[in-house]
Amino acid sequence: MDLSFLNEIVLILAMSVGVMFACHKIGLPPVVGFLVAGVLCGPGGFALVKNVHQVEMIAEMGVVLLLFSIGMELSASELVRLKRPVFLGGLVQIGLTIALFEALSVAGGFESSQGLFFGFLAALSSTAIVLKELQRRAELESPHGRMSLAILIFQDLAIVPLMLLTPFLGGKGGDLASSLGIMALKGVGVVGVVLVLARYVVPRFFLSVAKVRSRELFLMATIVFCLSVALLTASVGLSLSLGAFLAGLMLSESEYALNALEGVLPFKDIFTSLFFVSVGMLVDVGFIAHNPGLVLGAALAVIVLKALAAGGAVMALGYPLRTAVAGGLVLAQVGEFSFVLAKVGMDTGLLEGDTYQLFLASSVITMAVTPWLIQLGPVLAARLGGAAPANAQAPNEKTALKDHLIIVGFGPGGQRIAHAAKRAGIAYYVLEMNIDTVRREREKGEPIHYGDASYPEVLRHAGILGARVMVVVISDPSAARRMVSAARELSPALRIVVRTRFMGEVEELLALGANDVVPEEFETSIEIFTRVLVDYLVPNQTIERFILEARGANYRMLRTPALPQDGQKLMTPQLSGMDLAVLTVEQGSRLDGNTLQESHLRREHGLTVVAVDRDGAMTLNPEGSYRFQAGDKAYVFSRQEDIVDKAWLFSAA
Repeated sequence: MDLSFLNEIVLILAMSVGVMFACHKIGLPPVVGFLVAGVLCGPGGFALVKNVHQVEMIAEMGVVLLLFSIGMELSASELVRLKRPVFLGGLVQIGLTIALFEALSVAGGFESSQGLFFGFLAALSSTAIVLKELQRRAELESPHGRMSLAILIFQDLAIVPLMLLTPFLGGKGGDLASSLGIMALKGVGVVGVVLVLARYVVPRFFLSVAKVRSRELFLMATIVFCLSVALLTASVGLSLSLGAFLAGLMLSESEYALNALEGVLPFKDIFTSLFFVSVGMLVDVGFIAHNPGLVLGAALAVIVLKALAAGGAVMALGYPLRTAVAGGLVLAQVGEFSFVLAKVGMDTGLLEGDTYQLFLASSVITMAVTPWLIQLGPVLAARLGGAAPANAQAPNEKTALKDHLIIVGFGPGGQRIAHAAKRAGIAYYVLEMNIDTVRREREKGEPIHYGDASYPEVLRHAGILGARVMVVVISDPSAARRMVSAARELSPALRIVVRTRFMGEVEELLALGANDVVPEEFETSIEIFTRVLVDYLVPNQTIERFILEARGANYRMLRTPALPQDGQKLMTPQLSGMDLAVLTVEQGSRLDGNTLQESHLRREHGLTVVAVDRDGAMTLNPEGSYRFQAGDKAYVFSRQEDIVDKAWLFSAA
């Protein structure tokens, strides 16, 4: 059994781990680490890897899965709305880049056909690096991020025409018009097949898979679907990545998108990392050592000219200079598909010898500095002054969820919480793993999504960074623990409330980061003793007081371990036992129609009203002349037992 290739993969991964660790320590972006690892492993470094071509083939999976995930995050409806920046912006960017490099090459003594080909090579940007960095920096939804994505989509579409044109520049082509016509027909055919699949086949297929409720089956089905569509486009001469992007679009607006995305993310990260390593392997360190000035000069020229061309394309779409600067720097590197195009140029005589090595070395340098260019973009744009006008927002930029409630699980408990949130005017987002429930409730207009809340990416899509509260009401205790841990790691300020079955599960959930844990066992005991007291004809008011006291005592006990140590140090003995409660003034109560002064709440009852909410209008520190009316929500600060004892003042007689 030949283990040589496996040995090389292990060496690559081991080298990547070491280099990535060093990069993390000195603050370098991950992409740079992978490129350096490739240089060290490749023929130009320590020559640890012999099967470079096989590594490149495996690494191509990274680009495929990256485009698949981007397609799911974008959605087909957004792509339709992005058609102007995709086609106009992309066409202007590629046209300007080719024109600039043609002029520079002819001035440098190259033939016009070579200059055009150099423009082809430079016109393409790195989809893998740009999208990975924009995702890492959470800038994919920014104006320059959306414009960059639109132009990258057009570049992917332009790869095939550029590859068809290249042999003609080298004088080895056939009938150009016929070739382009056939390719256009194939493209239309692929789009037609994709539309039919998206409308009739894909929903039924994934519904059948989701009903099994097996993670493994769903993941395998997702991978097979992605690769099948990618192979379909590749079979007609289009790129694998374009097919993967179309596969993502087909799933993007279905209820399966989040679950599909969460499954492929680990694979995407591993294979994308291998792709960057494979790019680094192309570099000949000896050539750079002998020609450092030439290589750096070429890399600088590429960055400047590409930034100008991409920035000009963004401005052609009506965006301000600041957005154009940021967008131009995002796309200022040479793309991965340029290496594929370069091989075609080698075969046709447009690129040879030292010129090819100069292209490889300068291209990898532009890729390596991309994270810093993306970081520099907004800073440089901000120095230009002035805020971006309203029309400079990216097309259909998603409105970020803010101050909302995340409900995990939509059984009877989750439905009651959603109903209460709806009545209170609180925005909410539901995550549910039962596909039948998701489909049924979506038809009713519920904001419900199919996804596992134990995955960070699913929680990010639910807007966890802007959420105020997350409620977990599921029956699986181990899943609840994973969800609490993932949510707390992403959002330290989030309030997490969990329903669990038994009292014994409370302590671990609190330790993982839950703020409140409501055990069904405890609530059931309260319901039982309530019914017993009713049978003994105990007055309702007394029963309610017992319930308040029981819940107050037990939940105070349960919450104590969750208090952070710093918070405990800040709590003085004078505040121990104090609480803030919201009490509603009912019609006909002692307070209804009386002023704060007339009620003697503080003097006789020990209750301090710090605020009153009346129909959404908040009055802070109300004066003594403030007159209560039915429906007011009073924020009362006092000892917990006083709040329980005096709650009757707010209730109807």
